[in-house]
Amino acid sequence: MNSSSAELGKADHGFVRGLNLFDSTMIVIGVMIGSGIFIVSADMSRLIGSPGWMLMAWGITGILTIAAALSYGELAAMMPHAGGMYVYLREAFSPLWGFLYGWTLFMVIQTGTIAAVAVAFARYFSVVFPPVAEDHYLVAPIHISQGYAVSLSTAQLMAILVIVVLTWSNSRGLEYGKIVQNVFTSAKTIGVAGLIVVGLVFGRNAAAIHTNFHDMFRFGAFDPSLGVAAGGFFGLLVALSVAQSGSLFSADSWHDVTIVAGEVRNPGRNLPLSLALGCTLVIVLYLLVNLAYLSVLPLDAIQHAPSDRVATAMVERVFPGYGTLAMALTIMISTFGCINSLVLAGPRAYYAMARDGMFFKRAGELNKAHVPGWSLMAQCFWAAMLVLPRTYNPATGKYGNLYSNLLDWVISAALIFYILTIAGVFRLRRKRPDLERPYKVFGYPFVPAIYIVVGAVVLYMLFAYRGSTTWPGLVIVLLGVPVYALLKRRQP
Repeated sequence: MNSSSAELGKADHGFVRGLNLFDSTMIVIGVMIGSGIFIVSADMSRLIGSPGWMLMAWGITGILTIAAALSYGELAAMMPHAGGMYVYLREAFSPLWGFLYGWTLFMVIQTGTIAAVAVAFARYFSVVFPPVAEDHYLVAPIHISQGYAVSLSTAQLMAILVIVVLTWSNSRGLEYGKIVQNVFTSAKTIGVAGLIVVGLVFGRNAAAIHTNFHDMFRFGAFDPSLGVAAGGFFGLLVALSVAQSGSLFSADSWHDVTIVAGEVRNPGRNLPLSLALGCTLVIVLYLLVNLAYLSVLPLDAIQHAPSDRVATAMVERVFPGYGTLAMALTIMISTFGCINSLVLAGPRAYYAMARDGMFFKRAGELNKAHVPGWSLMAQCFWAAMLVLPRTYNPATGKYGNLYSNLLDWVISAALIFYILTIAGVFRLRRKRPDLERPYKVFGYPFVPAIYIVVGAVVLYMLFAYRGSTTWPGLVIVLLGVPVYALLKRRQP
């Protein structure tokens, strides 16, 4: 297959190649930076108990993410079609593996993340407009079991409205989604850079710097409540692996630009470049943000930041009385842009599945604006539904959100798909050596091998030491097997 025939094949489907290198890089950055970087360092610091090793955990995330991005670049340039990982797994292994990824993407990964980030937007909106709150109910919690309920608060309603608005704007055409993406991603990148400046320039705290950076790689104290022993080398390995749930989630979805590959100009060049540039920039920003935290706050203040809002605690320490509002506005901009990225990308995967008879038939159609309008609506509906269910803890009387459990469950399942996809680089070089490869992964075979080995170690540790939040994710994936069998039987 040559580049011209691939372009012609995609044009026949009606997609418009309207994304240049800048647009594509903005999608990578926009989908990676949501709300995670502003909060997950609190939990990671509790797990690891050491400033230096917490930075190392972020470094491991950076190595994994950039190695994966470089590897995906080869697959994306070789197969610049709508669908991303669904297409790569289908071609490298079998249609079943492609479907299982697409099934999990629709059921939890993409829609659950949209729901989670939308509620995060609503929570921070409540700082600006207090009537929007999770305990201001339009429909009070209706218990469907001892541990689960359904409700509609003003915060949940705001989350749903954001999902609906961004779905509508993206349904009007790629140009609308692209404009929203570029504006909000540029704004939040500036906001994150500003956070770094606040910490490293204006808020430098000599006491915190001495406490955190003197003997910074000391082992953390053993905490039996965490279920890991961070006080020795093996315990440290476990803690670093388990902590990846937070940092990998904060840097996740970077591959979403490959899902919209059918709309990227000069994909052989722009897809690998956008992945490398976007992931590298975000990882550098994340490391600098954590250095900023450690330059202002002692480790115990990071560990016990109110509601885990480390960024807010840092800015409040530097500018008392302004931190909460400033970070609320920053995170609102960040999450809004992130939701737009997620809304834009996901339906292209469902479109590719539908073209193979693996999803609702109408999902394989484009609307008059040359975007998968029906898939956008289906994704909007399911993401909105995931906003409504609540978890309930009878001991504390507090409500949580079901999607939070779903995301915890599925992070390990997503890691399985990442490892398999990168293994697909090796498999496709043997299986399809005839395919044109405008870009070949830098550092092959070592770069993809590093991801597979390190990713496998992290995955093992998650299953061994966080079984309650990892095995259910595998169950969600496996539930797709009978669905796939049913769909195959219904095909002519």
